[in-house]
Order: sequence, then structure tokens, then C-alpha cells
Amino acid sequence: MYKRILVPLEHTPYDESILTHVRKLARHCGASLVLIHVADGWAARNVRQLHLRESEEMREDRDYLEEVAASLEADGIEAECVLAAGNPGAEIAEAAAREGCDLIAMSTHGHRFLQDLLYGSVANEVRHISRVPVLLVRGERRTSGPRPSLSAAQGGSHRPTPPGAGGGP
Repeated sequence: MYKRILVPLEHTPYDESILTHVRKLARHCGASLVLIHVADGWAARNVRQLHLRESEEMREDRDYLEEVAASLEADGIEAECVLAAGNPGAEIAEAAAREGCDLIAMSTHGHRFLQDLLYGSVANEVRHISRVPVLLVRGERRTSGPRPSLSAAQGGSHRPTPPGAGGGP
């Protein structure tokens, strides 16, 4: 079935929904996972052209991806990380092709009304431009507050821990 699954993560509580699903799917199929986060702030979009250093936000995103990958690997699931910068929809579709993925599994937020009307959603963009099948899982916002961090969650913070990483439901 699937051998290599691209999993876009937002570094938000919505990640828990897709991580729970792909953990089971990867075990069932014996697939490896490629975790990707697309930083899309000003510094991230211009880091290459202006030869900028990686921003603090990008370093935090990289650390988060590596922590999630380590959690998956501790569960016996092969995982690697990609930190990209730019337009999220395009970067996700390009990464799926470049990394040889045969499925993109991502969470959605549902509709955000005006924002979706003006800009569209990343999931919708990926669905339209990717040649790789896309699995969409409706995300549930588990908590509010700062961006999730595995180490913070393990230290007793209110931030969520990705499923299976210990300390969470």
C-alpha cells in the first residue's frame, strides 16, 4: 500500500489529529514518514534570496519536527524531517514529489470563512496541485495557547504532547 507518507505539520495543537492517524497508518502499511513544516513568515520566505540566518521561529520549528520524529522513531516508525520556507501549498506538493512520497496526510481546520474565501486553504491548494493522493483529517483544536513543544509538555507545561510521545492522552 503506502510506503512513504508526507505529513505536513503546523506546529499547532491541530497536529495531534494527523499524528494520531498517521501513526496507525504507518504501522499498518509499514510506511516511513516525512514530516514537513513550511515556515511562511517574512524571514522564512526571504532567507535564501537575502542570505539571512535562520530565524528563531524557524529554529523552534526545526526542533519541534525533530522532537516529533524522535517520538515516532521511539514507537518503531521511521521518520525524517524537512523544514521548508515559502508558499505552504506549493512547498508541500513539491516536497511530496521530491521525497518520493506516495501519500500526503494532512489535517484541516474546517472553514475559516472570510480567510478561506480570500486566500483559499492550504489543504485545498495541495489537493489541486499535487499529483500525489491527499488524505485530509479534520483536526480538533485540543487546547489554546502557545505553540506545542514536546519538551515543554514533558516538563509539565500546558502545551500538548503529540500522541504516543508520553505524557498525553
